[in-house]
Amino acid sequence: MAEVGIFVGTVYGNALLVAEEAQAILSEQGHQAVVFEDPELADWQHYRQHYALVVTSTTGQGDLPDSIVPLFQAIKDKLGYQPELHYGLVALGDSSYPQFCGGGKQFDALLQEQGAQRVGEVLTIDAGEHPEPETVANPWVEHWGTLLK
Repeated sequence: MAEVGIFVGTVYGNALLVAEEAQAILSEQGHQAVVFEDPELADWQHYRQHYALVVTSTTGQGDLPDSIVPLFQAIKDKLGYQPELHYGLVALGDSSYPQFCGGGKQFDALLQEQGAQRVGEVLTIDAGEHPEPETVANPWVEHWGTLLK
């Protein structure tokens, strides 16, 4: 089965909870999944030949949480083109703000720009409608896991 690195950007812990649930689901499906709460470029590099799942919330005016900004910047500044990467993305946000899920959308845009191959669709979760984001994320992760080779 597949190796999956789960890269988390969180402020209040919701994205981490979603990531930990995703790890459990993917493991049950037979995949090897590891969560990186404070991800670094070296962690990311290993999964370029495998799968990356980015789970991030949004802060401020559509920004990424501080815990994942260094990884985002390193990918942007040091990696460039990475067409061998396969990834999925779960974006948490609040639709009452104008930049709904802006952090996740930024990450997706960067990876698309670098030629990475998205597996499945980006999942956006609205905190206003779903105060327990794992209830929406878990079925998505179950399906996403079936798309991995």
